[in-house]
Amino acid sequence: MIEGAHSLGGIVVIISTGSVGVWALLAHYFKPLRCRLGVVALVVAHVLVLLQTLTGVWLQVETSAVGGQHQLYGFTAFLSVGIIFAYRQEMRDRIYLLYGLGTLWLMGLAIRAIFLV
Repeated sequence: MIEGAHSLGGIVVIISTGSVGVWALLAHYFKPLRCRLGVVALVVAHVLVLLQTLTGVWLQVETSAVGGQHQLYGFTAFLSVGIIFAYRQEMRDRIYLLYGLGTLWLMGLAIRAIFLV
């Protein structure tokens, strides 16, 4: 059951981070797209990345099902969320660019992790 949830979670992470990343890049260039709903979607997408990593850790502890590179991409995504959050004050004049590129980076890590399984 947990393996199915982790697999489905990977697809959800790819879709959510991809769509939010594109929104944030568009919001960087088009001010009318900057809205609270987009920021909420960004937070949800990043929380999903964190939950997906924790689910993967739980799966690894319970079944030892996946290999080392899959774990590497999961932990890199986990740390990347923290780095994106940490740089928000330094890049406040380009915050949507940070969120867009950073969130698309997370999508790329999720895609790579899925194809390593």
